[in-house]
Amino acid sequence: SVMAVLIRHCCPARGSATIRYIQLYGGFTMKTPPFLVFAVSCLLITGVVAADERRDGGMKKVQTGIDVLVRDELRALAGQRVGLITNQTGIDGLGVSTIVRLYDAPGVDLVALFSPEHGLHGKLDIASISDSKDDGTGLRVFSLYGDTRQPTAEMLDGIDTLVFDIQDIGTRFYTYISTLGLAMQAASEHGKRFVVLDRPNPINGVDVSGPFADAGRESFTAFHKLPVRHGMTTAELALMFRSERNLDLELEVIELEHWNRAGYFDGTGLRWVNPSPNMRSLAQALLYPGIGLLETTNLSVGRGTDTPFEVIGAPWLNGDSFAFELNALGLAGVVFIPIRFEPDSSKFAGEACGGVNIAVTNREVFDPIRTGLEIARQLRLNYPGEWDIESYDRLLVHAATFEALREGRSVSEIEAGYREGLEAFKDRRARYLLY
Repeated sequence: SVMAVLIRHCCPARGSATIRYIQLYGGFTMKTPPFLVFAVSCLLITGVVAADERRDGGMKKVQTGIDVLVRDELRALAGQRVGLITNQTGIDGLGVSTIVRLYDAPGVDLVALFSPEHGLHGKLDIASISDSKDDGTGLRVFSLYGDTRQPTAEMLDGIDTLVFDIQDIGTRFYTYISTLGLAMQAASEHGKRFVVLDRPNPINGVDVSGPFADAGRESFTAFHKLPVRHGMTTAELALMFRSERNLDLELEVIELEHWNRAGYFDGTGLRWVNPSPNMRSLAQALLYPGIGLLETTNLSVGRGTDTPFEVIGAPWLNGDSFAFELNALGLAGVVFIPIRFEPDSSKFAGEACGGVNIAVTNREVFDPIRTGLEIARQLRLNYPGEWDIESYDRLLVHAATFEALREGRSVSEIEAGYREGLEAFKDRRARYLLY
């Protein structure tokens, strides 16, 4: 029988149940009987964890919020009409979409989907996304990156609970956490319950760095008073948002299991799924807090190449001399390699650019914010006429840091200008940490 085969393949002597189930049965579909989904899920998750423990010498694969929810038979959503905010990163440890999990679950009524920037499948890189329909379920997909960035009363009609399941990358201006905050506000205003299925911070949950957005300059890329690198998970941020924004909201978080907050994504045992079209690896996610700040200026950050955020350049930049200047700084854990490249899209498409490849050699000592600020400072010093510094503040959103950079001050001086606020944030943050 199907159950007998599954049990046999979940046996420790047989290795990964996930691989064997997919080989034999092709995974779950919308037509899979709900009782079978739940039965095999419990068996498979148990088998996968056991296999991971053996392979890693006792280390356990991280269980995400959706894994824990499924293991607990979705009791947190029993009897609820659910609206799910998700994208392609919303999968469980078996690679099954959270959409499928909720749609097939007995006792849970998934009635609507909501998509963030880049759309439900994470493939769109456009300024505005329209509502659509999910082919698999036939459910309406409300875009939260179109005419509105926040669920409206009409969208929430007929929903009891909003569920959030999206992988963040740990940087303030990556907009998925803004979608989280705005959706929580809407749920509070309209009396809806809110559930966050937690996921790891891929660039670790310990390191915190960078300036805050100035008060009064909040935006979709600066939703809350956070440093550029916040070191928190989505569930921890949700707890902070509810408290510090005084939201009258019934919030439940489904916590991670077996996550080491000092670790990186490649230590979780989880599958990497590109969170957005140009976020294609853990290396790029680690570079993003510093290099992403530069992309609002007239500098290519590698969009239109195979390695976005790992290369920077421009037609007016001499990669050889710029790499020499950056390497002479002796920044910890990183080296700069002179290159020439030609983006096939985005900024400087079809134009030959001089630039540098940024290679992280030791991520334990590498500081992406300091690196990004040093690059900006060298651009200011060596290309004062070519580099447009004025637009650098669009994602930075911190006037004191921007003015210090404009004046050519050292990065140590710049960091000193926001250090006190950073220490105060660490105290605020400590109240909401779950792990």
